Amino acid sequence: MAMVFSKFLTADDIENGLSIPGCSLAQLPDQEGLTMSMQVHDRNGQAWTFSCTIKRNDSVGHFLSVGWNKFVRERDLRVDDKVTIHEEAMKKQGSGTWIKVEVKRKIRLFGEDIWADV
Repeated sequence: MAMVFSKFLTADDIENGLSIPGCSLAQLPDQEGLTMSMQVHDRNGQAWTFSCTIKRNDSVGHFLSVGWNKFVRERDLRVDDKVTIHEEAMKKQGSGTWIKVEVKRKIRLFGEDIWADV
């Protein structure tokens, strides 16, 4: 499984959509405003469809804006949760890839910080 992207969530990621810098993605088309759907799977294998739009910002250049409001609400995501997107080869079909989304939250247990699945 290859990690594609990982970040600690900000309030903007939760309220307005996850922003993934273009440099984190292999071949992001250079077409501002292009919209596409990204099918992802969570740790339980549940499929989620995220609406994605290519945008441009002077400070970061092109980036992918991911609309994931339903996922945020149902998982009760919070600022400083860590989201990681992985790409994994499909085992049964023999070709193609799965995109997996993983979210972890730091919790303090018996004086130790641990990362738990959300």
